Amino acid sequence: MSDINEAVENRLLLQSSPHLRDQDSVHKVMHTVVLALLPAAVAGVVFFGVRALAVMAVSVVACLAFEAAALKIGGKPIKPHITDGSAIITGLLLAMNLPSGIPIWMVVIGALVAMVLGKHAYGGVGNNPFNPALVARVFLLISFPTALTSWPTPAFGPEGLDAITTATPLGLLQMLGKGGEEAVLASSALEKMDHWMLVLGNVKGCIGEVSAAALIVGGVFLLVRKVITWEIPVSFIGTVAAFTLVAWLVDGNMGNPIYHVLSGGVMLGAWFMATDMVTSPVSRKGMLVFGIGCGLLTCVIRMWAGYPEGVSFAILIMNGLVPLIDRYVKSPGFGDSSVQEGA
Repeated sequence: MSDINEAVENRLLLQSSPHLRDQDSVHKVMHTVVLALLPAAVAGVVFFGVRALAVMAVSVVACLAFEAAALKIGGKPIKPHITDGSAIITGLLLAMNLPSGIPIWMVVIGALVAMVLGKHAYGGVGNNPFNPALVARVFLLISFPTALTSWPTPAFGPEGLDAITTATPLGLLQMLGKGGEEAVLASSALEKMDHWMLVLGNVKGCIGEVSAAALIVGGVFLLVRKVITWEIPVSFIGTVAAFTLVAWLVDGNMGNPIYHVLSGGVMLGAWFMATDMVTSPVSRKGMLVFGIGCGLLTCVIRMWAGYPEGVSFAILIMNGLVPLIDRYVKSPGFGDSSVQEGA
């Protein structure tokens, strides 16, 4: 009998690999990302005023409401999902991808699209193949192009930039290449804009994308907390810098690489949306491929397509390619003998 008891006490627990343990949870990760977004959100309010705060508040509340409704209709428990922070991040990211002057009812429509079509249509958190906030942003851009490309002048913006309705930094570059009177106006506006304005955020643009400094602070915070890894942001930003450097050397009207990296949604996209663990590759090599693809598509759309900005489209396209990347760009499996032999 004692032998049997000893055998039971010493029995092996068999489970499938990998045998990893981590203290992180969905709740902890999501709320860490919310904290990382706060510097850029505060910068948006500083430059665009209370209207920016209203857009962010409405977006977050609407996303929470549609999250609760979708869970209720789907017969899922509301409380553990509504408090995990995923809906808050979606609402905050959606608002940060919108101009502060957008009508509030459009923000509510965007929240509906993000939570229902972008997330719960695929089964809820952890199942969506595309970033829900970007799905909503692109939907609004295509449906209401005028509202999504009308940019209020920042509170401390230099005089003269408000004379051009599309005077985001990237919009000015696009106008510069058209020639004629528009090019003259764009050239004059660009002369009044320096790199420090882009770093701090004192330019026209979406609420959360204008301040590169605030976004970098948040991104570094995520790296330090090990919520994200370096592969996607570095390969994304590095590809944009390298591609635009070559283009600038060929044609000076394309804008220098510093201008492209600091302008538009590159920083917001590279640090906070392309790194979404649900919609990005699982292997480190795959992440590099994903980031390079995002960077290349961003540059191609910016320089030769009809839109001056391409980050949202680039990330969504690469989201759709993630299954292929995960299939063909793999890390060595656990216990791979070839890895051990080659070591």
